[in-house]
Amino acid sequence: MNRFIRRLAVLLAAAGVYLMSAGSACESLSTRLVERPWEERMKNVTLAELRSPQKAAAAPVMLHTLSAPPRQEQPEPAAAESGEETVVETTIEGGMRIKNETGYWVDAAQILSDGPGLTLPADEPQILIIHTHASEAYTQSGADRYSPSDLNRTEDTQFNVVRIGDELTEILTEAGLNVVHDRGIYDYPSYTGSYLRTEAAIGQYLESCPGIRVVLDIHRDALGSGDVVYKTMAEEEGAAASQIMLLVGTDESGLEHPYWRGNLAFAMYLQNAANSAYPTLMRPVSLVSQRYNQQLTPGSLIVEVGSSGNTLREALTAIRLFGRAIAPALLDLVEW
Repeated sequence: MNRFIRRLAVLLAAAGVYLMSAGSACESLSTRLVERPWEERMKNVTLAELRSPQKAAAAPVMLHTLSAPPRQEQPEPAAAESGEETVVETTIEGGMRIKNETGYWVDAAQILSDGPGLTLPADEPQILIIHTHASEAYTQSGADRYSPSDLNRTEDTQFNVVRIGDELTEILTEAGLNVVHDRGIYDYPSYTGSYLRTEAAIGQYLESCPGIRVVLDIHRDALGSGDVVYKTMAEEEGAAASQIMLLVGTDESGLEHPYWRGNLAFAMYLQNAANSAYPTLMRPVSLVSQRYNQQLTPGSLIVEVGSSGNTLREALTAIRLFGRAIAPALLDLVEW
């Protein structure tokens, strides 16, 4: 802690800024974000109560055979009718594999062995949860009914991926981590430009809350063709859960991205924690050419929770399993 205070004092002195508490800075930022004229549909920003993380017992690490480059799994479906669409249930084999869609060679085993190379500060915001496509929602089922703004989309934050972010924020906060959850709607009424809008917001958070090292952009996937829609399902006993995929961008598109290797290492670190606890929960880590705002921190990931064919209940179950599995791993990164 003394080392952290000395480092913070040096940084503040160099920048010529006055000392402000992390909580106050983030609360001030949330007000400014709500008042932005280009984002009239912003809902609110939740700053989890700051507290010293309590070190939890880490889940046992189970190393699996890693294949690189991986093969892409083809679903073996069990179909069910849902309205005019055929919803096809599938489990995509994940484990500790990387689905590499780039020209870069990556060694999954070596990346996992090297570790994430990332630390989190204590007693200040560490993690930002945000939603570039917040209106993404799930197949309506049971009591989970909403007024759609488009196909499988809604601004109602009780039924879109903001609800998934609420759940993960609660789990990580209860574990002792310090989380900021931006519940803003950045993709409606205009889907175009949503990544530019979240990039601006993330930049403001990083400026006002310099302790944030991890940015999790939570989405839901869309799998299917024509009238066939796939729903991913984990095969965990007693859990009707969708699957989850971690997506990592690179600089292969030509845009500067100095952190992509670090982000991939962080993704493999979380993948291992989740896979050790729930072997069928995770799809392969996806490595792609585009950077998706992940150039902003060395701990930035897209988290795809389920697909449009899944129900909200299945996605909520999945994020609960994921949150419980990764919380001890994240606590292990805190600088005490």
